[in-house]
Amino acid sequence: MGSTRVLIRHHGTALRAFLVLTVVLGLVYPLAVTGVGRVLMPERADGSPVRAQDGTVVGSSLIGQSFTGADGAPLPEWFQSRPSAAGDGHDAGASGGSNLGPENPDLVDTVEERRAAVAEFEGVDPGSVPADALTASGSGLDPHISPAYALLQAPRVAEARGVPAADVQDLVRRSIEPRDLGFLGEERVNVLKLNLAVDGWGAEGR
Repeated sequence: MGSTRVLIRHHGTALRAFLVLTVVLGLVYPLAVTGVGRVLMPERADGSPVRAQDGTVVGSSLIGQSFTGADGAPLPEWFQSRPSAAGDGHDAGASGGSNLGPENPDLVDTVEERRAAVAEFEGVDPGSVPADALTASGSGLDPHISPAYALLQAPRVAEARGVPAADVQDLVRRSIEPRDLGFLGEERVNVLKLNLAVDGWGAEGR
């Protein structure tokens, strides 16, 4: 009888601890962190959405997009993102890289195919194609490209839209984001925001 009471008491204690921890760690803590995030970093807490001038959410500044037609071919009037190894295009549900080493024959062949395709699409010499136009990011969802790749695309976008190339190149330069804290990472251009700007919509991250 005594052992039964002890067993019931232990189970009761465990149940109470379970319920308290569930409430604290499953409800209170997440809500508190979300609340602090909305106050200190509202844009990031909401997923870093990018909005058109009419307020429509057109994507996230943290996740790349494909700017292609129904047949999967790149559209000349848009700046193109770097290649993605995430599912069918930039599929946020299938994030990941190819996991192929730099000497893997399949990767080498893929890079050379991309080099030829980009050079033909942009009308440039294959040797001038930047590395980020040839290789996928580790996540497969990188929203940025290098300034060099953006500037390489500027003449093609300008021609497709019937605007002076110098204007598009100037827009690219004004869209360059600096290194974090001035020394971390590299300068970069957010492709979605650049495409919104070049299309005359404008964009605002919230």
